[in-house]
Amino acid sequence: MESKSAYIIGHITVKDAEKWAEYCRRVPDTVAPWGASLVFRGCNAQVLAGEHRYTDTVVIRFPDRSAVDAWHESAAYRELIPIRQQAADVVIVSYEE
Repeated sequence: MESKSAYIIGHITVKDAEKWAEYCRRVPDTVAPWGASLVFRGCNAQVLAGEHRYTDTVVIRFPDRSAVDAWHESAAYRELIPIRQQAADVVIVSYEE
C-alpha cells in the first residue's frame, strides 16, 4: 500500500513580529529531517465564506502522517514551541491525502 502525503496547515495571527521571524527562520531545520517541504506561506487576501480570524496561513507537505507526528514530537521542534506561543496565536491541523 502506497503511503499518502500528509500536510500541516497553520492558521496564524502574529503578536510579536520579531519573535515570529525567529520562529519562521528556525522551523525549516526542524522539518527537513522528515522529508517535508514548504508548499505555501501567505497572508489572508479575502475570506470568501464563513469566519476566519487568522491573518496568515502556512502549508507544509510531509511524506506521510508518521513523519508529521515524528516532527511534531521531535526535540528540535518542541524547543521552538515557547517561541511560537509568544510570537503568535496559532492553530496547527494535519491532513492526509
